[in-house]
Amino acid sequence: MSLRMELAFAVLILSFLASFVSPDSQGDALNALKISLNASNNQLKDWNPNQVNPCTWSNVNCDPSNNVVTVTLPNMGFTGTLSPKVGALKNLKVLSLQGNGITGVIPNEFGNLANLANLNLEDNNLSGGIPSSLGDLKKLQFLILSGNNLSGTIPESLSSLQSLITLQLDSNSFSGRIPEKLFQIVKYNFSGNHLNCGPNFPHPCATDIDESGPSHKLSTGTIVGIVGGIIFILFIGGSLYFVCKNRRKGYKREVFVDVPGEVDRRIAFGQLKRFAWRELQVATDNFSEKNVLGQGGFGKVYKGVLSDNTKVAVKRLTDYESPGGDAAFQREVEMISVAVHRNLLRLIGFCTTPTERLLVYPFMQNLSVAYQLRDKTWGASIGLAHQKTSGFGYSAWFGVLT
Repeated sequence: MSLRMELAFAVLILSFLASFVSPDSQGDALNALKISLNASNNQLKDWNPNQVNPCTWSNVNCDPSNNVVTVTLPNMGFTGTLSPKVGALKNLKVLSLQGNGITGVIPNEFGNLANLANLNLEDNNLSGGIPSSLGDLKKLQFLILSGNNLSGTIPESLSSLQSLITLQLDSNSFSGRIPEKLFQIVKYNFSGNHLNCGPNFPHPCATDIDESGPSHKLSTGTIVGIVGGIIFILFIGGSLYFVCKNRRKGYKREVFVDVPGEVDRRIAFGQLKRFAWRELQVATDNFSEKNVLGQGGFGKVYKGVLSDNTKVAVKRLTDYESPGGDAAFQREVEMISVAVHRNLLRLIGFCTTPTERLLVYPFMQNLSVAYQLRDKTWGASIGLAHQKTSGFGYSAWFGVLT
């Protein structure tokens, strides 16, 4: 009986291990996307289909179960088409391919991405219509298809997307009627098409033109009241500022002061903390190579220690100076915030200067399961599986394996 139990346990471990080292359907789907996009030899060089899984590839993020959840490939100069095999990524939450030269149509198979929250195909050369299958994406919050050559009518199926908060279809060749429910979306833009919206219709073509429907002229008294209120608020605010400034006069504390013009105030992300460049420079020992945790298509990740002894991982981004770089950087942070999972790392803050873009995450101590299994022999892998079975349940971007 003891021998049978040992054999059963060995088979269980081998089956579990095989899920990490056998061919990965997610990797096949992403490799098909790379080929269909006509990626050059210098692009996505680490997308190796022979690796354990695609979770170590640049521009790809996974959850602790090694499910691909984000694929971000903006402004990389791709000129190919979209692969229907992307529809196999059932756990994908964010797909960002904006700012390329992608041609062809949007595959119907994209409607199989049941967990997709953000689809951004802005500023490409896509043609054809919007697949009605996108109406099956019940978790979709952001649908951005601006600046393409899409045509036809807007499918009625999009009206069933209850989670949709942003719909950008401007600068295409759509025509006909806009489904009425789409005008209830928090942020929409249908301008630059041939649709039933604008000055001669009940609804504006974009929420930033007129969010309240038909325009109404304000009376002179209302205008005077608004202007007077603004002046009063500015007066009170200015007075409070000088009072607080005088009270704090003479209070001395140690402050890092950035050089003039260093902080780029054009980018702000709500409640996220804005770190000073000097603060992150000190935390990472001037971005010393000895503190490098990893490197990919986005740049390098450094280990750092803040002034309060909090350990952080600082992601120093590259290629932010490409066209649309600031907008792309802001959109990337928005997309990361969409991919919410209880086991995914939370973004702490950011730092922007005219020459730098940095993201700050909590620091996790060790490497991922896939990394430790990738270069080991079968014998060593089985031994590792036997020792670490209790620890497989908890890993993240820098995954923990104790």
